[in-house]
Amino acid sequence: MSLGPVMLDLEGTTLSQEERVLLRHPAVGGVILFSRNYTSHEQLSALCREIHELRSPHLLIAVDHEGGRVQRFRKGFTHLPPAAWYGEQYENQPGHGLKLAELGGWLMAAELRTCGVDFSFAPVLDLGHPISRVIGDRAFAKSPDVVGRLAHAWMRGSHSAGMAVVGKHFPGHGGVAGDSHTELPVDGRRYEDIEIEDLRPFDHMIRSGMEAVMPAHVIYERIDKHLAGFSRFWLQKILRGQLGFQGVIFSDDLNMAAADAAGNYAARAEAALRAGCDMVLVCNNRPAAQEVVEYLKDYDDPATHVRLVRMHGRKPRSLQALHMDPLWREAVDKLAQDPDEITLSLNLD
Repeated sequence: MSLGPVMLDLEGTTLSQEERVLLRHPAVGGVILFSRNYTSHEQLSALCREIHELRSPHLLIAVDHEGGRVQRFRKGFTHLPPAAWYGEQYENQPGHGLKLAELGGWLMAAELRTCGVDFSFAPVLDLGHPISRVIGDRAFAKSPDVVGRLAHAWMRGSHSAGMAVVGKHFPGHGGVAGDSHTELPVDGRRYEDIEIEDLRPFDHMIRSGMEAVMPAHVIYERIDKHLAGFSRFWLQKILRGQLGFQGVIFSDDLNMAAADAAGNYAARAEAALRAGCDMVLVCNNRPAAQEVVEYLKDYDDPATHVRLVRMHGRKPRSLQALHMDPLWREAVDKLAQDPDEITLSLNLD
């Protein structure tokens, strides 16, 4: 059975019988985990193992685990710094900042791989403009070149631990104030301005081997009337055509408020896939997920199947083996953050 085009969430820390049936549906291709799905390393490992054993090839397991405000699993995992911390280190000492970013990508990926998680939706490639409330310290820096260098280093670390990466939020979420989780952000800039700034980190990462991209739930009103994740202009003409991207395109969550502009859930999924997405996310709304899964029961795209295979995690190892690796101790000593200093406002359950 091939991987389907839908990624959905789970209600708790174990699979219910209803979820086992749902995850075997041919339209399902992956699972995204949240904080509510985690209590311990042992529990998470068992959950991932059960998910993977349901199908062959196994379903993809993903999580938002950037560090800083957006890190779903905390107890038993290293509290990772936000991306902006690497930018600060780079500003003080560029070579040292790049080494830390590579170490951060490795630590994030290595710890998740011990549990069986295939990949994280990271890194953020948005620019750190002060205007954006939802991005903020999730961005490495304001400079496109610095973002590209640090993200590339972070990706090298992630790859060395056996994990593919997902650059987000294409073509750039840093230039708007609105939070697409709760409203519809509109960016009024010209294409030329976005091209010389926001697109540059994506171009750099694509040329360096980035496996996947997630578009922004943002309308760039002077360029195209559709949200980027539902736009053939952005996904086909620019991302696939101009930038030559051949990897996976994941939609952002179709349950976010900004996606309301695309219609009901089946219509949103169809529009995203037609525009060029390979896999759509439907989170925190089980009826919507079931609606989309049933609507797409006959969907089949051979090119998508080939792309999705690249997202499977590699280099599995046990937690004990990881903790015996001197690199893990070095990474923890250099990167671990005080959990009391991390803002959790974006850590959705």
